[in-house]
Amino acid sequence: MADTFQNQLVALLPAMKAFAVMLTRNRQSADDLVNDTALRALRKEDLYAMGTNLKAWLFTIMRNIHINNIRAGQRSRLVEIDDDLLPNLASVAPNQEHSLVLKELFRGIDGLNPDQREVLLLVVGQDLSYEEAAQICGCPIGTVRSRLARARRELERMLSGEIAMPVPDDGAARTVRRGQRRFANDHQEALRAAS
Repeated sequence: MADTFQNQLVALLPAMKAFAVMLTRNRQSADDLVNDTALRALRKEDLYAMGTNLKAWLFTIMRNIHINNIRAGQRSRLVEIDDDLLPNLASVAPNQEHSLVLKELFRGIDGLNPDQREVLLLVVGQDLSYEEAAQICGCPIGTVRSRLARARRELERMLSGEIAMPVPDDGAARTVRRGQRRFANDHQEALRAAS
């Protein structure tokens, strides 16, 4: 079988899906992102120079579509990872403790600066070189290395408990924050009344 653009694209679909899941944290949004990327790549096939890194080219397209979707409000803010994805991320079926560790890891990744998160997902999650990540992000290699080092350091600090883990922005978290504010207000009122 000839090594055509379409064949190479089909061979890279699993890697595209994995990157899309890391970007969106949602299976349905990831499928939509992969489809949008494949369609755009097929329409723009004439812009691709055969023999160059197709994976980096596709990831650049995917990243740009994802950013445009976020900016346009077509996708909601990054959400918690689908619970049904967790078993697929480990080589063995995780027990409850592994599942909690993975959720904590993803929560920490979500709490990173977006530029740091993106570089971490490209270099660590997709095993791309610094050069490929720099090409996808449109920045110098030194910036990629710096962002990756900061992301790793920040994640390590979160997972070790040195700094607080980000609170997921869901209904439960809003309820907790509301309760904390109410408690603080009641406490301040009690202090004022006592003085």
